[in-house]
Amino acid sequence: MTTYFFVAASEKFLTVEEPLDEILKERMRNYKENNKEIDFWLLKNPSFLHTTQFADLKAKIPSTPAVVLSTDKKFITFLKLRLEFVAVGEFECPNAEIIDPFKVE
Repeated sequence: MTTYFFVAASEKFLTVEEPLDEILKERMRNYKENNKEIDFWLLKNPSFLHTTQFADLKAKIPSTPAVVLSTDKKFITFLKLRLEFVAVGEFECPNAEIIDPFKVE
């Protein structure tokens, strides 16, 4: 099983209102320079947020959700501190409700 960590907010907040693109590009550049495999992804309307496990969290997001998903807990903690108005969560996969963490609606 793999543990995934994420920050979630509305798609508009993550992709328009916040400089997330800049943060992700810088991180990708750093990973490339250090020959590190990418361990984070930006997903728009991920299916795992539509499970019963995250029903309360999804209800707090005002419109179509987006997440930054990662296997690196420290990166998600950094994003939470940097972006402030985001929800955070984690899950192990596969599980009874989530078979593919990258599936989108």
